[in-house]
Amino acid sequence: MSGNKIITISREFGTGARLIGLRIATELGFDYYDRALIQLAADKSGLSPDFIEKNETTSRNSFLYNIATTAYVSSTINLQYTMPVNDKAFIAQSEVIKEVAAKGNCVILGRCADYVLSDYPKLMRVFLYGDRKDRLKRIIEDYGYDPQTAEEEMNKIDKGRAGYIKYYTGSVWTDHRTHDIMLNTSRCGIEGSVKVLLNFAEAFFKG
Repeated sequence: MSGNKIITISREFGTGARLIGLRIATELGFDYYDRALIQLAADKSGLSPDFIEKNETTSRNSFLYNIATTAYVSSTINLQYTMPVNDKAFIAQSEVIKEVAAKGNCVILGRCADYVLSDYPKLMRVFLYGDRKDRLKRIIEDYGYDPQTAEEEMNKIDKGRAGYIKYYTGSVWTDHRTHDIMLNTSRCGIEGSVKVLLNFAEAFFKG
């Protein structure tokens, strides 16, 4: 089992999580993984990066999510060809997450990384949320979404992420029991959120 320090960040859409995660990784000297995981999973699975990315925000009804425990990497790889492609994508991405976590200290954004790495002894699980008006403002001004459809897109992405997490982990996305710290980025801003999380990380990894 890796003794590396791992910070996972789950988030509502439009909270500035990508900026916050990258800043934290830079300040701590950790590797940062976000969209690169999509390409790595695509290379491993043979699926397209576009499919894997869209798979992460698609709601589903059920899954035997216990295959994503520590045993799945070695025991289910030969079963992948009988699985639906969305499940192959999840397994490939989960394998990649374990691989990068084994390489060194890192910050990982989204992708059920907190669940995939749940048995890691030095795992700090973050959840970022924010006020709706602030998130809408960010996705319109910073992400370039159409003001007429931004709220609909925000709701769709949040619903998809919640469904994806529920489907593969059995957990409720916003349940405080599955996170070590939950932070409202509307109250702290990007810079303030970075400072709060850096201070928390210092105390967390000393514990």
